[in-house]
Formats: sequence, structure tokens, C-alpha cells
Amino acid sequence: MTESEPYTQLIKEVREKSQSFNPSPLIKRDFISLSDGQNENMRKDNIFRIMQWNLLAQGLCQSSDGFILCPSAALNWCYRQYHILEELLSYSVDIFFLEEVDQFNYIKTCLEKINFDGLFLPKPDSPCLYEAENFGSDGCAIFWKKDKFELISHDECILLNDAKKKTNQVSLICKFRDLASGKVFMCAATHLKSKPGYENYRFQQGKYLESILREKAAGLPLILCGDFNAEPSELVVQVMKSSELGFRSAYSNLSEDGQEPPYTTWKVRSGKSGKNEEACHTIDYIFYTEKNIKCVKLLKLPTAEQIGPGRLPSYSYPSDHLSLAADFILL
Repeated sequence: MTESEPYTQLIKEVREKSQSFNPSPLIKRDFISLSDGQNENMRKDNIFRIMQWNLLAQGLCQSSDGFILCPSAALNWCYRQYHILEELLSYSVDIFFLEEVDQFNYIKTCLEKINFDGLFLPKPDSPCLYEAENFGSDGCAIFWKKDKFELISHDECILLNDAKKKTNQVSLICKFRDLASGKVFMCAATHLKSKPGYENYRFQQGKYLESILREKAAGLPLILCGDFNAEPSELVVQVMKSSELGFRSAYSNLSEDGQEPPYTTWKVRSGKSGKNEEACHTIDYIFYTEKNIKCVKLLKLPTAEQIGPGRLPSYSYPSDHLSLAADFILL
């Protein structure tokens, strides 16, 4: 078999299974090129693709998350699992940064068929464990293509608040070698505290993480992805954008004035007052060190029409967060 055949066979099987359980097609998107004309002649093996995605933990989506416009059947694992795999496989990604992963072994078993390996860091006290039906703790995961990258080392840190007490949010940090160029780079996945009222908490978590990354990266190219649960105006996002690491937000490249996109999540939940609460904002990010990494393509965000009136999740999309994807070149 050629190198592409296992991938072609796997995505064919996943799509067939998906259609047998859920006839609604998965939302499809294209990539936007950021090329200035100089990238067209670059060797393809110098470019790699990453994806950032909060999968939506299965242990939460049918209970405490309260997606009232989403049909309950669409939240069932037998419907969601194949659309999740299909989204992961649809864009020929080389490194995945994932949050709210409570089905790590299931995803790992699938991706191993196309030569991926992965690491998982669960939350110390995952909210999934308090649900009647759960699949264990949720946490952060990083998967990488073994024929493109060598894992040199990995580390994890439990994020700290300002009182130096351990919190329930985590970050998974890996160091890789790009086998084509021999260059070494760092990757980090994180998921910060959710909900309004925790802005300072996220700020303290972000400050701690940024300090850890400055120490560990030591000038290496660095990609930081995650669900920050913070809009662009929040201090924790500004911590990253003003860091000595020289971070740039990948999706800010789509705006002439460097603004973030209008949304990375769009959902309607039942509120405490009994009224529906709609949230349409950007809280997911891909940060990269601009001095030694170039961003050349980005996955488009779907339109409101593509997402549909029921918003996210739905039969057409298995998570309340949209996946983000970028093509990078190590400089």
C-alpha cells in the first residue's frame, strides 16, 4: 500500500459509518491562503498543518451543558463519534491540539491506523466524573504524525492561580523534531477556566503558563493552542499577545487591523432565569512565535447559514466549538 492508501481507506470507512447513523453531512470548509507569492515554490515537506479543537466532552454534552436547540439524539455518542473522527480526518492534519477529550483511547486507536501517536493529560478533578453517564476524566491531548515528527520530550503543568494553589485546568507541553528539516520546536495545548466571573482567574492561569513557556521554549519555535474561555479583550489574551515570546494569533491574519474573527463558538443554552442564552464569540486561539514560524494558510470559519438556526452542536457538527486549522513553516 502507498502512504496515502491507509488514510483514504480510513476516512472512507468513517464517512460511511457516519452516514449510516447520521445522514446530515458534516459542515465542510476550505482553506484561505495567506501567501504573498513567495510560498508557492516552497517544498511541501516544509509545510505542516495543525488543528486546534475543543471536542466537547461526551460526559458533559447530554447533561450539564444544556444545549436546548440541539436534538438530544444528535448529542448521543453513536451520532457524534463518527462526525468527530470525520472532522479530524477531513483536512490532512499533522498535529492535533485537542481539549475536552474524554475518549482519548478511542481517538488514539483510530489515528494509530494512519501512523499517529498521542499524549493525554486529564484534569485533576474533571467535571465529567460527576455525571451519571461518563467516560472518565476529560483533558488535553496532542496527537502527531510519527513519520513527520519525533517526540523529544514532553512535560505537563497544572496551572496555578495567584495564591500558588493548584487549579483544575491543565496544559500539555511537547518538544518535537521536524524530521524533514531537523528543526526542533515546541507545542502546548491548554484549556482555561470557563464561565463569566472568572476573568482574573484566567488571567492568573495565563500568566503562569506564559512564564512556563518562556522558560521551556528558550527561543525555540512555539505553537500554543487552546480553549482560553476568554474573549479577545480579556487580560489573559493580552498576556499572550504582549509576551516576550513574540506570539501572534493565527486567525488575526484574516483581518487587516489584526482583529480576531467574530466567533469560534456559537451556542444557545438554557439560562438560570429560564430564558435562552446565546453565546457567539471567539474564545479559541492558535498562537505562534512569529519570528521563527510563518503562517501560510488558515481554515475558513463557517458562515451563520452553514451553522444553521440551531447553532452548535447539531446533527451537522458534533461540538459547540469550531475547529481551527493552520499551515505553518518553520523558519
